[in-house]
Amino acid sequence: MAKKSEKIVFQGTGRRKESIARVRLMPGKGIITVNGKTLDEYFGTEILKVIVNQPFAVTNTVGKYDVIVKVIGGGFTGQAGAIRHGIARALNEANSEFRPALKANGFLTRDPRMKERKKYGLKKARKAPQFSKR
Repeated sequence: MAKKSEKIVFQGTGRRKESIARVRLMPGKGIITVNGKTLDEYFGTEILKVIVNQPFAVTNTVGKYDVIVKVIGGGFTGQAGAIRHGIARALNEANSEFRPALKANGFLTRDPRMKERKKYGLKKARKAPQFSKR
């Protein structure tokens, strides 16, 4: 039996490149917390903040849910994409009517692009040593 003090929490895991985001979504005022910091403190550029808020804009739920995120790995762009993926999955769990809008914008699809592995004889994945005839 659920207690009165328990809050309704929806969870979603988002991934992009090397980043993994664990997202907890609960009804609230629209406060987004990433690794214990506000969204503005964590992400410096405005573009990354827009990327994180895209699922809310598509589903017309801006300011209706509080979000707590724990994200590890990768860089800021990969982390923003992972958070967007996790928020979209949590919104889909919260209300299945959001699924067509989220799916149409590609927020539920995991971005499969990863860093290519380094090959032997090369300096990086594709960069070869400088060629000289003599």
